[in-house]
Amino acid sequence: MRLSNQIYSFFSVLKQALAGREVDLTSISIKRAIVLLAIPMMLEMAMESVFALVDLYFVGHLDNSRIAIQTVGLTESVLTVIYSLAIGLSMAATAVVARRIGEKNPEAAAKAGMQTIVMASVINVAISIAGFLYAKDILLIMGASRETATHGTNFVRIMMGGSIIIVMLFLINGIFRGAGNAAIAMRSLWIANIANIILCPIFIRGLGPIPAFGLTGAAMATTLGRSLGVCYQVYCLWNGKNILKVRPQYFIPEWEQIKAITKIAAPGILQFVIASCSWIFLAELVATTGGDTGSAGYQTSLRLMMFFLLPIWGLSNAAATLVGQNLGAGHVDRAEQSVFQTIRYAVVILAVVSILFLTCGNLFASFFTEDEAVRDVATLSLRILSFGFIIYGMGMIFTSAFNGAGDTSTPTKINLFTFWVFQIPFAYLLAKYFEMGPKGVFISIPTAEIGLTIAAYILFKKGKWKKTQV
Repeated sequence: MRLSNQIYSFFSVLKQALAGREVDLTSISIKRAIVLLAIPMMLEMAMESVFALVDLYFVGHLDNSRIAIQTVGLTESVLTVIYSLAIGLSMAATAVVARRIGEKNPEAAAKAGMQTIVMASVINVAISIAGFLYAKDILLIMGASRETATHGTNFVRIMMGGSIIIVMLFLINGIFRGAGNAAIAMRSLWIANIANIILCPIFIRGLGPIPAFGLTGAAMATTLGRSLGVCYQVYCLWNGKNILKVRPQYFIPEWEQIKAITKIAAPGILQFVIASCSWIFLAELVATTGGDTGSAGYQTSLRLMMFFLLPIWGLSNAAATLVGQNLGAGHVDRAEQSVFQTIRYAVVILAVVSILFLTCGNLFASFFTEDEAVRDVATLSLRILSFGFIIYGMGMIFTSAFNGAGDTSTPTKINLFTFWVFQIPFAYLLAKYFEMGPKGVFISIPTAEIGLTIAAYILFKKGKWKKTQV
């Protein structure tokens, strides 16, 4: 009888999470609040990683798959800078919106969210233009061969030119997450991914009057799919059915509001730029020491790693929302308890993922490429990376807790030291000085993440984040 009640309770919570019914997350049980937020957020983040995996799958079966996989991987590495902008802005939006919702002021929450959209639109224009004009140079700088750069230019142009769509998808979802409505964010990614899955084979291979665009078709499908997701987000913002009620006057720039958002967003963007530039350097180091094969294998392993880690991003985003809303409601202890409860869930999930990668890495890699040499590199990378998964997940949640509180400067300082002072020199030393090549780069990743998590835990326990004003 007790078991049946527990099963019924679980499915009741699951149904509520997917339906997106708005509840006061500061008054219900912490476990229930985490589940209500985390389930749609985990599905949302999993769907975000599906974009890269779908592209990787279809281009991995083209005749020139090695060049295509490298192009997709290197472009994704460059796009992490765009993701940094998007995540930094969405982080600021989540923190401010969550704090205002916790204070029971939804009008101020909606206004803050719209001001962030105005900021993002202005900033991204220059990035889109530069990415479109210098697409080939970007691939060459990343260590791609001239053949790969020439073949992948149009792919990069479309992906970089449409980067405003990427930013809006992240940012508006951050606004909804801060308001506690993670289900809308989840649905927008589902719409975008379903469209991408349908359009990818059509644009890549051709269908009826639609010609086969090959690698370029993958970029077309992804950009169009994301655009449909953004259209759904905009509809939800304006339909008046959610806690956030948007009005046209909220888009008129208010400099005090923009200044306050910038104070949170600037270190948040820098935080992820630091991490992204480190990933870019590592990708370039693998390309120059391992050639096209090493680069393709590494990029395959990264896409797989991100697929399994992004659900943990969902959990960490849940922690950020709960920290922000509980601080806004004055429940400081509850905010801290939410973080450690979220970590318990993450540890269980990542323990399973680590075992899968240690035992089935080659099987996962073989799904995306038929090149045996590429598979071998990807398998080696997955086995080494998996040793740091659990502690990496813990670090992600501590970092998100700081960000949810509006204390974006603390994780920025941690990232600066961990990635630029330690990881980059360490990877270079192993890969080139000790001539370990790509394997040395792989080893540097979990090693750096261990240091990041230890530092984050110490600073989290000190509690400065509890006093952050947003």
